[in-house]
Amino acid sequence: MYLGIDLGTSAVKTVLVDGAQRVIASESRPLTTASPLPGYSEQDPAQWIDATFATLDALKVTHAGELAAVEGIGLSGQMHGATLLDASAKPLRPCILWNDGRSAAECRILEQRWPALRATSGNKAMPGFTAPKLLWIATHEPEIFAATKLILLPKAYLRLVLTGEAIEDVSDASGSLWLDAARRDWSDAALAATGLSRDHMPSLVEGCAPAATLRSELAQRWGMARRPMIAGGAGDNPAGAIGIGAIRPGTAFISLGTSGALLAPTSRIAANPDRAVHTFCHAIPTMWIQAGAILSAASCLAWIARLFGVAEAELLAPLGSRPQAPSPVSFLPYLAGERTPHDDPVVRGMLDGLSHGTDRGAIVRAVLEGVAFALADCRDVLADVGIAVPEADVIGGGSRSRFWLSVLANVLNVPIHRFAEGETGAAFGAARLGRLAVTGEAIDAVCTPPRRVETFEPERVLVDAYAERLPAWRELYRPRQ
Repeated sequence: MYLGIDLGTSAVKTVLVDGAQRVIASESRPLTTASPLPGYSEQDPAQWIDATFATLDALKVTHAGELAAVEGIGLSGQMHGATLLDASAKPLRPCILWNDGRSAAECRILEQRWPALRATSGNKAMPGFTAPKLLWIATHEPEIFAATKLILLPKAYLRLVLTGEAIEDVSDASGSLWLDAARRDWSDAALAATGLSRDHMPSLVEGCAPAATLRSELAQRWGMARRPMIAGGAGDNPAGAIGIGAIRPGTAFISLGTSGALLAPTSRIAANPDRAVHTFCHAIPTMWIQAGAILSAASCLAWIARLFGVAEAELLAPLGSRPQAPSPVSFLPYLAGERTPHDDPVVRGMLDGLSHGTDRGAIVRAVLEGVAFALADCRDVLADVGIAVPEADVIGGGSRSRFWLSVLANVLNVPIHRFAEGETGAAFGAARLGRLAVTGEAIDAVCTPPRRVETFEPERVLVDAYAERLPAWRELYRPRQ
């Protein structure tokens, strides 16, 4: 038996997977995010621990026998968060999250200090990444910076609590700007540019490699027969790729979680940092992932549901399973700024084309279409470096909406595929990494694609209608001066 634990932004999800790769049970606990000032986004690391322990405590109640047989654990996590620890490994402040936009000025400073940043990391300095956050801390909270002895990404902090070891995998580390993406190792020059050294960093492993064993007292708490091995694990999107078998060039997938992304595994780095394409190491050796990322995806649907005061399912139900035509309303999904292709942390969302005749359905359709158009921007910047997307699988909570997947198929003009349990993709991928760390099996033998349960084909009339709308939608974006 194997466990996959996904430390997301809105929840911790834990899945229990058997030797036949069947999900036997799953548990989830919510997380909350604080925004003390506009553009800020933080979480208390204690939440992550409480939520994770709650999922495992619940599994012990419902599946004690299966939990006792767990041999390997994989971790997946929200990327880029800056968790700052003191000499006693205690958090010094709330974690600054991936969607925090406060460090735009520090991004410019970092690129000036270290001109090789883009060539080495494969990425442009953007506020979501970890390194600029530390420059902000050094300027605005110097006492915190001085007291910082260890900097961990969210799931690495969870691993520290579970094992006592400070270890990170290269996929998550490549979202920090401190990693040399080609060498898959920390860059001393990058660390020096932020006033840090390797002493502040965890050790590195590949995602499918053994990292550390669970603390004995925690194994006893959950009734485990032996101390399970915890794998290196992966950032949420690389873990999602493992979960759906996207481990070779020529595959592509869309993540429709709190944020969104269009991702393609590659056997070489195909960076396009000037257009805000992300370069990450994959969770398996000698592979990378190129990604266009948008900061708000399923969170846009959650936002409009809150405004109307109804459940998301109630908003979606009247839409049916496919669009009849584009909405007369347009929506920019930049509720928290945007990454690809604009790298604009201060831009905000917009509804355009409202009239007295606008109803709720038109607004909901516009929200779903706006996210799809943003993913079309991601498709185009990937195409600039020769990465074609002939079809795409979809994972994340948004994959439950058949209407949304039909919109995506027509906006992107490619077949879109859905899995039965697509919303647990990252946790399932983490469980696979936990298995690989224990068994040493061939990666191809374990990371097979799950069965697709439905394919959404583009329809020519709708493809043409959305293609006609896309240029006008793009014209709505105006950078703030």
